[in-house]
Amino acid sequence: MNHLWGIDLGGTKIECAVISFNKKLSTENEFDIIHRERIPTESHKGYQHIIQQIKILLQRISEKLGYLPEKIGIGTPGTIEPDTGLMKNCNSTCLNGMPFLTDLQEALGMQVRMVNDANCFAIAETKLGAVQALKENIPCVFGVIMGTGVGGSIVIDGKALQGVHGICGEWGHNFLHESGGQCYCGKIGCTETLISGPALERYYRSLSQQSIRLKDIVERYRANEDPHATQTMERLFQMFGKGIAQIINVIDPSVIVIGGGVGNIDELYTLGVEAALPHVFNPVIKTRFMKPKLGDSAGVFGAALLFEH
Repeated sequence: MNHLWGIDLGGTKIECAVISFNKKLSTENEFDIIHRERIPTESHKGYQHIIQQIKILLQRISEKLGYLPEKIGIGTPGTIEPDTGLMKNCNSTCLNGMPFLTDLQEALGMQVRMVNDANCFAIAETKLGAVQALKENIPCVFGVIMGTGVGGSIVIDGKALQGVHGICGEWGHNFLHESGGQCYCGKIGCTETLISGPALERYYRSLSQQSIRLKDIVERYRANEDPHATQTMERLFQMFGKGIAQIINVIDPSVIVIGGGVGNIDELYTLGVEAALPHVFNPVIKTRFMKPKLGDSAGVFGAALLFEH
């Protein structure tokens, strides 16, 4: 069967999608979703339990479709250290330091390709989503994740770069400003500590002594009724501008696609981009900033595309 299987391994859920994909795409989103299903990750139960959950999910789907695949792509919350083959930088910390790819292939009895979830997002939006819809030859795409954390991926000619350390595109841990404080990675002032969703909520709380969700902060900013919300959002735009300008200066992408909850803020594409201009080594910004078309489905579709070729 000409079906591609992909898994998006998240901290709270594991999702699997089976798609039928036409390699000679001529129209937007020319693919069919054969099946989608998710179950809880339950990462608090440990490393072996996560492997077992993936196995259970695949077995359930195989019973419905009548077959198991010979190969599957998986997007993970961390990455593989190229020298050791062990996982690192995972927020599901039980995966860190473990030979997850090897153990999973053995448990599933099939070939597995595994990359960071930001790479899966960028691949999907390039081949099936926002970038593909442009109907143009786009040689360089930067995929941004701005949600609970901040991550990224560089896609060149449809392929996500990995890098010698396996961290290509990880702009969330570039230094941005010391006021962000200590990051979970141990460094001070990472981009993630300033423009992720939790970071914005934390900053608002430091100003107002109130704990409210990012959605409410945005609404108060737009209503111009809360100076703390205004200060929080204006700081977001300025910090986003400084951070993304570094990306433009280094890789000069044709398109930047912004996913994650923070990426849903419309003003990011106007005021945030304007804030980048003073820091870009060019008098104008030609890079196009786009919202994703696949939403929270991008990661699982990108994982399925890992075996497209």
